[in-house]
Amino acid sequence: MRLADSFRSERFGAVRIHELQRVIELDSGTSAGAGSRIVPAEALRAAESQMVIVVPCMNESRSVIEGVLSGIPHDCQIVLVSNSDRQPVDRYEIEAQTVEQFCRLAGRSAMTVHQRDPGVAAAFKAAGMPELIDEDGLVRNGKGEAMLIGMALAAMTGRGYVGYVDADNYVPGSVHEYCKVYAAGLHLADSPYSMVRISWHSKPKLRDGRLFFSRRGRSSEITNEWLNRFLAEYSGFGTEVIATGNAGEHAMTLALGLKLRLAGGFAVEPYEYLDLFEQFGGVLESTSSEVMASSVPVLQIETRNPHFHDNKGEEHVQGMRMQALNVLYHSPVTLPSVRQAIIDFMVAQGALAVGQEPPRERVYPPVGTLDLDLLYDALDAEALSFRQPDGLASAGLPPAPPIDRAAIPRRVA
Repeated sequence: MRLADSFRSERFGAVRIHELQRVIELDSGTSAGAGSRIVPAEALRAAESQMVIVVPCMNESRSVIEGVLSGIPHDCQIVLVSNSDRQPVDRYEIEAQTVEQFCRLAGRSAMTVHQRDPGVAAAFKAAGMPELIDEDGLVRNGKGEAMLIGMALAAMTGRGYVGYVDADNYVPGSVHEYCKVYAAGLHLADSPYSMVRISWHSKPKLRDGRLFFSRRGRSSEITNEWLNRFLAEYSGFGTEVIATGNAGEHAMTLALGLKLRLAGGFAVEPYEYLDLFEQFGGVLESTSSEVMASSVPVLQIETRNPHFHDNKGEEHVQGMRMQALNVLYHSPVTLPSVRQAIIDFMVAQGALAVGQEPPRERVYPPVGTLDLDLLYDALDAEALSFRQPDGLASAGLPPAPPIDRAAIPRRVA
């Protein structure tokens, strides 16, 4: 794969945000080019063999899920975290069977689990995260909560990277490209604490009977604008460096991920930026001297494939915008001038009444604080939805389960 060079970055303490890079060639060969960098095939494979791809899923069709699975490179470990309906039709059962059949045909292993399984809630509570549990005794609904579960499962595999791919992607080729970009970016970042965030090339929509390839999402424009305004208030210079505030498709080293606090719902992606600024930005005292010394590169990479997915409506988009602004408003590193501007904007949008304050989003402790050894035992014993299909074992070959029970650490951080 060939990526355009990143010639500029902006610093916020130990966080280095690189300007948007483009995929120049999906398959680069070995010839040199001016202003670009090649990631050899063997480097991509090495990174993929260390990567877990988490697929948050909610009521997607079997065909769409099959397509997403087919796009994930063979050496990546798959984790599907579902919050799909279980009545009147058990859609999770359909999803789990789809993953099991895929693993059997492809000769690979995976993990599946349902977010609202009572056994999952009991396991996370026992392992040290009661904040994740709602008043019904179940893991809270929300995408951020699904991502947290996925990261915890990824941490048990002993691999070094975790990436996220939404389950509503209609194009297997774009899923494949995302995973390749994760591998390429993490290889180039060359840091134990790095992140890669995807900016899709276009999001096609039907207009007047023809496809229109929009370059920016309705929610992303707002989130990026306000995150850049946050940076500008500190530096005194306007900036557009952040282009991936709402990047659902992103990856990171687990060494970094296990230190991050994840927000609930759709606040999860923009809050990753804010948590980086809070923990490693130098404004607040950091408890991670090793990260501060190493720095945290954030690579933003624009892909080539268009991003086709389901249109969930204006209410969904508005909710994403407001959750992003909620976490920005309440961050302890956001300056007063930005807070006041957020209130003025939300009042003008009709999201707040005059005199109101934005609501707080839920923020969870880092996954690295969990007792992973206890978490696995509890999931294995109590979570009926937790499955580990092994395609090699089903073909009569030596088993290759996703998790080696003997190698799970009790706590990572």
